[in-house]
Amino acid sequence: MIKKLASRVREYKKQAIATPLFMIGEVAMEALIPMIMAWLIDRGIGTDEHPGSMELIFLYGGLLLAAAVVSLISGVLAGRMAAVSSAGFARNLRHDMYYRIQDFSFANIDKFSTASIITRLTTDVTNVQNSFQMILRMAVRAPLTLLFSLIMAMTINARISMVFLIALPILGVGIYLIMSRTHPIFQRVFKTYDKLNNVVQENLRGIRVVKSFVREDYEEKKFKNISNTIYTDFVKAEKNIAFMNPLMMTCIFTCTLIIAWLGAHEIVKSGNDIANGMTTGQLMSLITYTIQILSSLMMVSFTFLMITMSRASAQRIVEILDEESDIVSPENAVTVVKDGSIDFDHVSFRYKKDSERETLEDIDLHIPSGAVVGILGGTGSGKSSLVQLIPRLYDATEGTVRIGGVDAKEYDLTALRDGVAMVLQKNELFSGTIKDNLRWGNEDATDEEMEEACRLAQADPFIQDFPDKYETKIEQGGTNVSGGQKQRLCIARALLKKPKILILDDSTSAVDTRTDAQIRAGFRSYIPETTKLIIAQRVSSVQDADIIVVLDNGRVVDTGKHEELLERCEIYREVYESQTKGGGADE
Repeated sequence: MIKKLASRVREYKKQAIATPLFMIGEVAMEALIPMIMAWLIDRGIGTDEHPGSMELIFLYGGLLLAAAVVSLISGVLAGRMAAVSSAGFARNLRHDMYYRIQDFSFANIDKFSTASIITRLTTDVTNVQNSFQMILRMAVRAPLTLLFSLIMAMTINARISMVFLIALPILGVGIYLIMSRTHPIFQRVFKTYDKLNNVVQENLRGIRVVKSFVREDYEEKKFKNISNTIYTDFVKAEKNIAFMNPLMMTCIFTCTLIIAWLGAHEIVKSGNDIANGMTTGQLMSLITYTIQILSSLMMVSFTFLMITMSRASAQRIVEILDEESDIVSPENAVTVVKDGSIDFDHVSFRYKKDSERETLEDIDLHIPSGAVVGILGGTGSGKSSLVQLIPRLYDATEGTVRIGGVDAKEYDLTALRDGVAMVLQKNELFSGTIKDNLRWGNEDATDEEMEEACRLAQADPFIQDFPDKYETKIEQGGTNVSGGQKQRLCIARALLKKPKILILDDSTSAVDTRTDAQIRAGFRSYIPETTKLIIAQRVSSVQDADIIVVLDNGRVVDTGKHEELLERCEIYREVYESQTKGGGADE
């Protein structure tokens, strides 16, 4: 895991390496300053028996100033390098995760859930970024401070410095116990964050439904419950962490008192003589080293805390980076879709391998290129699942799907999906102008081509009513256009691809039957050689199709033309009669 994350530092390696080098300079100067202070007190200021001199005061004062300046410059440069490298590391992580997600199949995305992926791209990356920066600085600074200060303290008085050997194990055991109890809580918290994001995302997407059903109180209660769960877990974690500061302070003050008491005895005993024992300056520097040593341990503890928090985040990030799409382009892939013929050769499909029932079962269907195919069936009959196998949004569990006479799995994914245009059941527009959205179908489309596609999709009339026409801004999700307008814009976008296969997944449900008929007539004139698959709930939308496929419970019940199915297919006849006798869908 660490190796995979470290490889994302990439172009920021120099800054990442420079940070600990500058930290060494800062720590070395900080370790030297107390010793220079001791020399200044003992040799520069001196005592009654051994008076000092102004020359030594200026000498040691200059050394103090120089050490402080070097420490300051090293610290500033270390901080800058750490900030640049950690921010760059986070950027690379987000970049790699985002690009990895673009290659995911629907099955991969379903595995993680949208809310979880968003949490991993935001909160988890921020946690790892903070941890990385702390590792570069504190994880280098703390051990070095501990090492340098111990060496200097031992140099002054090895016997008194043995106090640290008692304090260090106590602190080490305390930190370990706190961290071991805290890590599982943070693991649980980040999973709860996924649920929180899911609740918020669902609420914002369905805010119109929430308000129309006056369910604000219910949504607030749902949010409050999951928010309280996060609060409770964080309180538990903070209670554990709260023991760290008292433990540190107790060790620091205890060691300071013991060293001060022992040092004072040494000074009295030696008469403050440098040659015969400890001096006042040495005692002061020893106390300073005590604070530095135990403070470095506090830094270590906080570094461990940050690593503990980010460890769960790091694991979640690596899960995304390690995830391999189960739908990829093969070697020596076919790069051209010859025509729009489609063959389902005894195809079965299920969304999960351990599902008890198959979504599609033994589909044997052959569609010639250029045909208009209507697909009819009740809710859950497998209509959308069937057409999603064509551009390999999912792969068939059994059997073979052939496009243009070639197994769909042998195509380059980009080439296959460029040859297939889908207008999905849930139409999606993106923030930007109408032109920006239309160019998703063809980024090189001219204004004339866009207008022609919109006329065929019956979108041009309402676009011309907008003050800015094709430069009209579309809000995120297309919330400033109606359902029918959104559907027509999505159809126009698909037409601009001039695909070999066009799939309309119940994508004219929000338009009236007259407009629906005009759109279908436009298809025949604009893309006559394109195979057109129309999923619809209304018989009127498919009755003039060359082939009508009737699905029920994931199986093909019958295929044929409108008149043939009226005679022999009971399901088709029931649907037709229910819609026509009472005026049904046409009114």
